[in-house]
Amino acid sequence: MANWTSRAETLRKLKRAAQVQRGNGALLVTICNLRHELETKDNAMRRLELVIQQRNQTIDALHNRIDTLQAQNKRLDEENDRLAEMVRLS
Repeated sequence: MANWTSRAETLRKLKRAAQVQRGNGALLVTICNLRHELETKDNAMRRLELVIQQRNQTIDALHNRIDTLQAQNKRLDEENDRLAEMVRLS
């Protein structure tokens, strides 16, 4: 009878080991899938960061252009006012 209990115990251990091994395999697949998903999202994040950086550079350049044009318009308005005054006085 002791021999039979030993065989039954051995079979239970083997069955449990097989279950654990299947669980490990499933976890490995999950880990691989999650790693791939993380890499994909990381790449997308880097692309978005680059797009944001380029957008910010474009915005800065446009702000500089606006400032330059506003200063030029102010100078032209002042010159226009002086010329109009000269015409009025003549």
